[in-house]
Amino acid sequence: MLVSGTVIDPLYWDDAYPIALALKIAHPGVDPMDVELSVLHEWVVALRDFADEPQVMRIEWLDQIQAEWIELM
Repeated sequence: MLVSGTVIDPLYWDDAYPIALALKIAHPGVDPMDVELSVLHEWVVALRDFADEPQVMRIEWLDQIQAEWIELM
């Protein structure tokens, strides 16, 4: 992923902050508090730089990603 001219490594489930930043960029204007975890899962695995196994995730990781995204608002 390219952010402000900087190359970022592939994204994995436990990369909560970079994933949250990518989601903020990919879904501007979306309130992360309104995003259901099932939709959040779909959006994370759809990120171009997401390189982890889509089905090998923990609810805690989704919760952390959502919390980081909320902090970015």
